[in-house]
Amino acid sequence: MHKVPYWRLSGFYFFYFATLGGFLPYWSLYLKECHFSAAEIGELTAFMVGTKVLAPNIWGWIADHTGKSLRVIRIASFFATILFSGFMYRQSFEWFAFVTVSFSFFWNAALPQFEAATLHHLKDQTHRYSQIRLWGSIGFIVTVLSVGYLLDLYNIKLLPYLIVSLLASIWLISLLTPEISTVKANRAAVKIWQIVKQPEIIAFLLVYMLLQAAHGPYYVFFSIYLKQYGYSSSMIGLLWSLGAGAEIIVFLVMRRLLKFISLRRFLLVSALTSVLRWLMIAWYADNLWVLLAAQVLHAATFGTAHVTAIHLVQSYFGKHHQGKGQALYSSFSFGLGGVLGGLYSGYAWDVYGGQWVYSFAAFLSFLAYIIAGIWVGKGKAFCHQ
Repeated sequence: MHKVPYWRLSGFYFFYFATLGGFLPYWSLYLKECHFSAAEIGELTAFMVGTKVLAPNIWGWIADHTGKSLRVIRIASFFATILFSGFMYRQSFEWFAFVTVSFSFFWNAALPQFEAATLHHLKDQTHRYSQIRLWGSIGFIVTVLSVGYLLDLYNIKLLPYLIVSLLASIWLISLLTPEISTVKANRAAVKIWQIVKQPEIIAFLLVYMLLQAAHGPYYVFFSIYLKQYGYSSSMIGLLWSLGAGAEIIVFLVMRRLLKFISLRRFLLVSALTSVLRWLMIAWYADNLWVLLAAQVLHAATFGTAHVTAIHLVQSYFGKHHQGKGQALYSSFSFGLGGVLGGLYSGYAWDVYGGQWVYSFAAFLSFLAYIIAGIWVGKGKAFCHQ
């Protein structure tokens, strides 16, 4: 059995999601402090996730044709760090939009390629993926709680400096992670279009696009929503970290659960749980206990859904197209789904209010459940793992 660089792989996930822990809960509050409107905040978020539609596929093609995923990750992480510092230079909407697109083009390249690199490192030990990925959730929790505490003590203008330091940590850990020669795409391999055009895979991508679009108001406006109900930055950080903590439990037990529960069932449960979660947040945000329960459900709405997707992409796209497959999943879910989620929540927030925006998110999750139930999971890829 070959040796897996467990701690270096885990370290990348730790710092990558630690950066998200500094960014996701608090960036919208920072943008609000910079006097951007709800629509502008939604647009800036859409710009950021919109690059996930294109960027991961470009970087995925490069990685698959060079067989050097880690080199792509190192380059992308370096330029993401440099470009993000541009947020400290000026605070006009046009400048923020430019920096957002530039930074996120490189930022969005790293994770899909690292997912592919991790699976290549694991080889026949893919069941260990969840044990490595859980360190990302730990990093998220550490940063969310730390940054929430700091922002209660100091001005939120400190936030960009904290995020730059975290981005630099991602680049440094990528330098320590060993490169692995992956299988280069070649003419003898099955063409990726032959894979993508299959009805089950089209439905799979559509389901994850809808699930991520449903997460839009959560990622963009959850902190602002909680501020409206009088929650402190520390409490907001605690609620965010509770969701990540629930993920950790999933990652710890997923290996065993996959022996007894099919990926299809995991996907259906995740979609149905999403409906419940967004309705709880929509109509009971003033009840802390309901919010706590809703955050625990993040284990299903994101945790099991994501692990299921990673296993499916590996099964669907094989060795020759793994980088492009991970990029395609990222593009449709976090990219296109994220754009739609940022736009509809941003434009509807001031008009209809948070309750109806989260209710619409529940509707999108229900659509995902219907599509998954009818079209996804009939093939051999959904056999018990």
